[in-house]
Amino acid sequence: MLASSVGQFLVVLDVSVVNVALPSMREGLSLSGTALQWVVNAYALTFAGFLLLGGRAADLFGRKPVYLLGLGLFTAASLVGGLAQNAEMLVAARAAQGIGAAVLAPVTLSLLTSTFPEGPARTRAIATWTAVGTAGGAAGGLIGGVLTDLLSWRWVLLVNAPVGALVVAVVAFGLRERGERTGRRGLDLPGAALVTVGVAALAYGVGQTEAHSWTAADVMAPLVGGLLALAAFVAVEARSAAPLVPLRLLRLRAVAAGNVVTLVAMTGAFAMWYFLSLYMQNVLGYSAIRAGLCFLPHTAAVIVGSKAAPRLMNRFGTRLMVAAGGVVATAGFGWQGLVLTADGTFWGTLLGPGVLMAGGIGLLMTPLTDAATTGAAACEAGVVAGLVNTSRQIGGALGLAVLGAVAAATATHGARPSRAELADGYAAAYLAAAALTALSVLLVGLLPRAAEPAPGEREASAAGGH
Repeated sequence: MLASSVGQFLVVLDVSVVNVALPSMREGLSLSGTALQWVVNAYALTFAGFLLLGGRAADLFGRKPVYLLGLGLFTAASLVGGLAQNAEMLVAARAAQGIGAAVLAPVTLSLLTSTFPEGPARTRAIATWTAVGTAGGAAGGLIGGVLTDLLSWRWVLLVNAPVGALVVAVVAFGLRERGERTGRRGLDLPGAALVTVGVAALAYGVGQTEAHSWTAADVMAPLVGGLLALAAFVAVEARSAAPLVPLRLLRLRAVAAGNVVTLVAMTGAFAMWYFLSLYMQNVLGYSAIRAGLCFLPHTAAVIVGSKAAPRLMNRFGTRLMVAAGGVVATAGFGWQGLVLTADGTFWGTLLGPGVLMAGGIGLLMTPLTDAATTGAAACEAGVVAGLVNTSRQIGGALGLAVLGAVAAATATHGARPSRAELADGYAAAYLAAAALTALSVLLVGLLPRAAEPAPGEREASAAGGH
């Protein structure tokens, strides 16, 4: 449990710790708006693309060695990123960080799903995993603010080096893994390459809509290329002797539906952290430390939602809790979009919508993760965990690209938009996030009723020795 929690904390920490430092990075390396978005997306896209490979590797070679490999790569790439001298070096380091995180992240979840049997104990473990990961998101905002203001933006990456080295030492000597391996020694590298290229091309194509129309060749070419790469990925998986994703797993309704709903729900989740970081610093003029402190209520709300979810699931069932969390998050995104102005305040603009957005995400992620990992064999825990994390990251990366395009299209085009224009763009992004999150609520019906126990059923099964 400790290894799972620490690994998840670090992976999520490195998303939010960079968000608060983005304005300083832009100034320090003279980054364009597109390059700044790719500082975030380079990590998110390689993370999403290689998660399945990381999950499969954990099933084949054991969770402890794969955990150490992923953490080692993540730590080394953080050091390179902190020493970057230009945009290209920084984006490349962030991409390498994403690969390391992709190898590490599925292990953090598969350690839980292979250790705890399906039922209340696993649900509680997943709730803790979700809460710790979200705490990393909020702690990243505060840590990033402190490091950026007191030292420089470079330290939001450099700090990972000593922390990562310490965790490597602790895990190397302290982790005793349990669970099965498949016994095979094949890795589907073509599949990993195709899914990574496909997702990156789709996100790049959507991002191009900031400067071009949807029918322009600069937009259509990467979109079509991305779809073709993903289609080729499915074809490769169907023929491979050792597929990255055994397609029969997708015939499990809980796994397939859980991942679809997760992907759509996460399209708006990244917006909460990314656009608020920019809004607080670029529009309200907050320091990095003050912006980080303003994220603490968001963190508390996600943790409370994540920890309350298992108890509420026992009473109301998985599907109802996913829907309830989606409705709360949708209300928060919509509220945030309506009140975001150039003269906003923490108490009147950020606190209320932030608690709803974050609390709703906390409520829906635990039941979604529980549903999406139900029914798979222990020897495939890694690939199922990789699927869940992939859905989260693909949804977040594509959502960020779409919402970034919405924000740019709404704000007046120009070299230096005004504070009011920036606020209008960010507000439009939140309203679009509300629409996407509402769509995920409509898709909850895809989840099987078997994932929705009657009141008291889980307690009864636990008492019977489940």
